[in-house]
Amino acid sequence: MSVDALADAYRPSEDEEFMNPRQREYFRNKLEAWKDEILRESRETLENLQEESTNHPDMADRASSESDRALELRTRDRQRKLIAKIDAAIKRLDDGTYGYCEETGEPIGLARLDARPIATLSLEAQEMHERREKVYRDD
Repeated sequence: MSVDALADAYRPSEDEEFMNPRQREYFRNKLEAWKDEILRESRETLENLQEESTNHPDMADRASSESDRALELRTRDRQRKLIAKIDAAIKRLDDGTYGYCEETGEPIGLARLDARPIATLSLEAQEMHERREKVYRDD
């Protein structure tokens, strides 16, 4: 089995020390791969937008094309913000704070980090934050 295959087979476990070097490498690779995928999709979108800049003679086709373009641009804007969060997570990996809740300082939990590698709050802190947000929204 190759080194890459072994690395691909690795999954962080609760049985090991939290944020040990192997876990940090796992999450760094996961974050960098996610970022690369977003950047690749963005380049494809730009290419598609440049190719689609043809003038549609039919008003319905033109409206549909403009609607598709607006949706695509909104999606790209959300992904641009996501890249900033990914970069912030990588910075936390570098400074040793990755994986720890910003509010409590407790470990976030491997399952949560695996599902949402940009998480900055533990599940409990996130739920409290959302409850507070809902209370303020209802006022």
